Amino acid sequence: MEIAADKNAGNLQTIQGRPVGDVEVAAICELIEQNPKAHRRWLSEELARRWKWQTATGQLKNFAAYSLLLKLERCGRIVLPPPRRAPTRRRPIDRTLELFEPTVSEMIEGPLSELLPLHVTVLTPKTIKPLHRYLAQHHYLGYRGPVGENLAYQIQDRTGRDVACVVFGAAAWKTQARDGWIGWTPEQRARGIQKIANNSRFLILPWVKVPHLASHILGRIVRRVSSDWQTKYAHGIDLLETFVDRERFRGTCYRAANWMCVGQTQGRSRQDRTHTLKVPVKDLYVYPLRRDYREQLIHE
Repeated sequence: MEIAADKNAGNLQTIQGRPVGDVEVAAICELIEQNPKAHRRWLSEELARRWKWQTATGQLKNFAAYSLLLKLERCGRIVLPPPRRAPTRRRPIDRTLELFEPTVSEMIEGPLSELLPLHVTVLTPKTIKPLHRYLAQHHYLGYRGPVGENLAYQIQDRTGRDVACVVFGAAAWKTQARDGWIGWTPEQRARGIQKIANNSRFLILPWVKVPHLASHILGRIVRRVSSDWQTKYAHGIDLLETFVDRERFRGTCYRAANWMCVGQTQGRSRQDRTHTLKVPVKDLYVYPLRRDYREQLIHE
């Protein structure tokens, strides 16, 4: 059985960036019925395989398929086998962790010129542990590791001292300010969202007090992030975004680095299904990486 998206199917809706109608739902139900002992993870992997649902590097999007199955179940269109074990809560951040071999014990102060040239390094799974601990201890949001496509950078001064770290991840799936500014439809967003990266973490280490360092780092990163993404995931990036908590920050370094504020969030969380949870309003900043970014995103 091959499952194919039929755009003429009834009750068509877009889930996880894919068109899903009655034909697709019926095929998924058949897959479940034909494999009564299969667990949810196997079903999602098999669905991704049959749909040929892959990243640009050929990796199956089984996590996206798993999310699609859960969403179909929540809206009553399919019935999944019961989970094999109850979901466990994510372990809270341990903020008592010692820094991983900190390279400085004194303040780093003075003019930016004394730190230049900076060394910017793309971290790998084998070299990313210090960044995890820096963010867990010193970033107000903490850090539990990346989800989806991502890039992490370590920034050191000319003597090799750590001064900052920067993380980019998958863009927000939907945000009114950005989507209105781009002017795309939900279908265009589903096709083009992978060409946007979200600057989810930016940390100047707390013992570093150097004017203009943050905007200088942003300037260095935006000139290379698309090519680094291309190297890692076989596709580049056309637009960067970031969300700045208005109660904590003014976005000065982003404005100094020529990022544009295009609106604010509405103070709601994607986890808030009852629309009662209040979260901080954030300014949304964007940075186009090419002049024809809008055409590239819309016609992706």
